[in-house]
Amino acid sequence: MPRALITGAARGIGKETARAFLGAGWTVLGLDKDFSNFDLKDAGFERLDYDLTNLAGIASMIDGLGEIDTLVNNAGTLYCEPYNAIPEAHQREILAVNLEAPIALMRALAPQMRARKSGRIVNVGSVAAFTGHPDLWYGATKAALLNVTKSFAGWLGRDGILVNAVAPGPTLTAMYEQLPQSRKDGVMRSVYSGRACTPQEVAQAILWLGSASPEYMNGTTLDVNNGAYPR
Repeated sequence: MPRALITGAARGIGKETARAFLGAGWTVLGLDKDFSNFDLKDAGFERLDYDLTNLAGIASMIDGLGEIDTLVNNAGTLYCEPYNAIPEAHQREILAVNLEAPIALMRALAPQMRARKSGRIVNVGSVAAFTGHPDLWYGATKAALLNVTKSFAGWLGRDGILVNAVAPGPTLTAMYEQLPQSRKDGVMRSVYSGRACTPQEVAQAILWLGSASPEYMNGTTLDVNNGAYPR
């Protein structure tokens, strides 16, 4: 039975991605720092309590997990703060969780995937990567993550490893709900369907990239945004 490691698995897109992989017959290792409101109960789900700001511990944590077929770097954090009033602690947290931890996880899993000549990685970016985003460090880290996706695809592709990304638009998660209504209204003006995405829709795109997409699809970003570019 194939095994997927999904970060930020306790809620939102991460939880629905875990549900999608479980439904496809996978074992899921779901990583999060807070499972207090977690309600997914499945025999194939293994819970990993871990805070991704602990960058130094990632390599040893991965060493204890055994074989991982697919990594989904979904965990992310955002604070709605003015660009010139972002606390240093928030800046460091966003950089660590959104960018440095995904890189550390990919580096830690690369040796075993190379040894098998197989493996898939899906990074969860954002439409924020393509705009001058109101949340400075969130937008910057998501743009960097898409760049890093191409870098790792180049480094690992000759070993049969696929590294791709999804870039969701506005999605009905707790992160979206913290946005001011004015920002939600602005984004909705550009969305073709006039509605926000569901976490399940993003999860289906992640499942496809993480399990079934063509092997020649590597180093790419799949937009799941329905035209959601600010205008």
